[in-house]
Amino acid sequence: MSVEKHKPFDSNTIESISKILGNTADGLTGTEINRLLQECKIENTDPDITKWKRLFNAFAQKQNKDRCSNAILYFIKQVMIPTKYINNKEQFDFFKIELNKILIFYGYEIKDDGNIRKVNKVETIAEAEKRVSRLKEKLKTRNIHKEIFKYCNEEIVSENYFHLVFEATKSLAQRIREISNLKSDGSTLIDEALSFNFDKQKIPLIAINKLDSPSLQSEQKGFMNLLKGIFSMFRNTTAHEAKIIWQIEEEEAIEILSIISYAHKKLDNIIYVKNY
Repeated sequence: MSVEKHKPFDSNTIESISKILGNTADGLTGTEINRLLQECKIENTDPDITKWKRLFNAFAQKQNKDRCSNAILYFIKQVMIPTKYINNKEQFDFFKIELNKILIFYGYEIKDDGNIRKVNKVETIAEAEKRVSRLKEKLKTRNIHKEIFKYCNEEIVSENYFHLVFEATKSLAQRIREISNLKSDGSTLIDEALSFNFDKQKIPLIAINKLDSPSLQSEQKGFMNLLKGIFSMFRNTTAHEAKIIWQIEEEEAIEILSIISYAHKKLDNIIYVKNY
């Protein structure tokens, strides 16, 4: 049974793959490269030069000899064996995301199990960014709520942290409006939707628990304060400050989205809703 020969990579692609795998900070060590080349039966033509150049020369020579990219793909598959990264998932994710940005142009994609599967290839950088997003993968790992992906996909793909936080906060307000049928916004919306006063027979439109004990009533009030804090700290700031003044880095954006995601998850489990 003949083995399928995969289309050769161009030299720029081989260089990009080599630089990712030989990356000084996140890449393979020199020892790992030498061992993997030997295991994959790829001649290590220049064992003493810079890591990525060592890989480039070895890959290029092997592909020229075989007239296909099979050996390079097999090398990548050996790199991506998940059990190697039990204590270093960050490196696995780095390789998967960065390599997929390149492989997807040829119709390949590394999956979570480390295997390479055929997918529909892309033709443009914009298409590749939509299919492969480092930030999206990190958010999925954090189990960020689906509503954030629904409202903020464009900002996630472009890794626009400033507007991502703004839109994610707006998604929370919009969801409360949809559940309660209210039209207000901000603190007014939260008070109208979640506040209660049983002495005056005021029942909240949205309740996150049965409110039948002081502890549960405190939880409801605490949730209201959390929502108001989110609006005040994240939405109001991004609405009034220029992006250049209020700068948000990736890790901070992820932490903020985790808080907003938690609020969305609380709204998933409301006990009852009383509409007008």
